[in-house]
Amino acid sequence: MVETIQAKNIKLRDLIEKFGLQRTDDAQFFREWQDHLPELTDLEKQALDEVKGDYIHLSEYEILEPVVKLVVLSPLLRLAGFYRAPFYLTGEKEVRIFSEDEGTIVTGRLDLLVFTPEFWVLVIEAKKSQYSLEAGIPQALAYMLGSPNPDKPTLGFVTNGIDFIFLKLTKQGTPQYARSERFYLDNNDGLYTVLKVLKRFAQLFRE
Repeated sequence: MVETIQAKNIKLRDLIEKFGLQRTDDAQFFREWQDHLPELTDLEKQALDEVKGDYIHLSEYEILEPVVKLVVLSPLLRLAGFYRAPFYLTGEKEVRIFSEDEGTIVTGRLDLLVFTPEFWVLVIEAKKSQYSLEAGIPQALAYMLGSPNPDKPTLGFVTNGIDFIFLKLTKQGTPQYARSERFYLDNNDGLYTVLKVLKRFAQLFRE
């Protein structure tokens, strides 16, 4: 009997047991968020300071997922260049992932996907501010396993508006993933570093 799991309910243990996913601590596996990060202009820093100020103001009330996308994600993706060629953006994309023995199907709709015609670049999972990133990471990894290009790595980005983490997943042989450090909007340079990483991701796929 085939088991169907909604991606929003997926646990990391499910991905390990049913899809063979393994975390790697190889320091060279995920250098994209660390090496050759571009510098930001004063205008970019000013724009990020405004994002931070807007979020802090709005956080006096509960910030739901659509507001996270509007206030934080949208300006970050625009400043990083993901609204311009060669990238495209789609939302609520339906994804179905089958385990190797086809005994398990994971289904769901990812929040946002940055892609080129050839392959997925960035899977983005946005959670409302009260949710821990730990709730979004397995969901993002499940969607990344559904990338249609198994020979290329997939990058992920998970945020609840105040915390940010990047992911990398490869599917050649045994599926493996790694996580970046966690970045925080409350830190003085937290949003600056997040934008630097996103801009670096965009550079890599333009090269």
